Amino acid sequence: MVEIIDGKAIAEKMKYQIKEQLKTLSKKPVLALVLVGNDPASEIYVRNKIKLCDEVGIATKKISLKENILEDELLVEIEELNQDETITGVLVQLPLPEKIDEKRILGCVAPNKDVDCLNPSNFGKFCQYGKSGVKLIPATALAVMRILEELNLDLKGKNAVIVGASNIVGKPVSLLLLEAGATVSICHEATVNLESYTKRADILITATGKKHLIKAEMISDGAVVIDIGISRDGNKLFGDVDFEAVKEKASFITPVPGGVGPVTIAALLENVLKIC
Repeated sequence: MVEIIDGKAIAEKMKYQIKEQLKTLSKKPVLALVLVGNDPASEIYVRNKIKLCDEVGIATKKISLKENILEDELLVEIEELNQDETITGVLVQLPLPEKIDEKRILGCVAPNKDVDCLNPSNFGKFCQYGKSGVKLIPATALAVMRILEELNLDLKGKNAVIVGASNIVGKPVSLLLLEAGATVSICHEATVNLESYTKRADILITATGKKHLIKAEMISDGAVVIDIGISRDGNKLFGDVDFEAVKEKASFITPVPGGVGPVTIAALLENVLKIC
């Protein structure tokens, strides 16, 4: 019988711990959220982050910028936040408009305020030293590990397959799983015969944003399925996984929405605390 993983319940546990830690701080942390343009999905993500910050007691400052802002103008805005001593952390909501160099912008966020761990300095240290050698872990990757911890799985020797090789999800999750003793395969756009990989996965993690990419016939019986992908069809949200079909074969599965998303936001707030 499949168990549907309740991301909201896991996030609630994390929120409680965050609230308790905040009580020990003499100064309330402030998270600056930079939103460029009017992308509806990004608006929702930022709103959800602000809502959770309010619930736990982290102050926020939202910086909304026009879609056609010049790259150098955006860099100036971020540098001002870097220099502002009242700001604890800075988060740039992704994706940015196509004309803006995302890597350049993320590289501009001061390492000591980079709550998403996407500045090359922080990300490089994470890759070099692993989770034990750094303060910050990319939030989505941290959320995946929090979910797996909640399931009390022994990851040693397990076959873990990740579909998607991004810096936000695929690469950092693979490093954390390797540290935990799993045997890791990363699949991507150039992977030939994706099903041959996914079918041998004890743990399948997918983050492509392609609706129902993963079908029931592509997984093994009893697999743990973590769906990070998200896409829209009209007003409805979908994950990478054909949820209704795959849940008949999986042992554990995250829904979309309500699975990894809430845990990721809670993990982001954990990062805010770590840099206080």
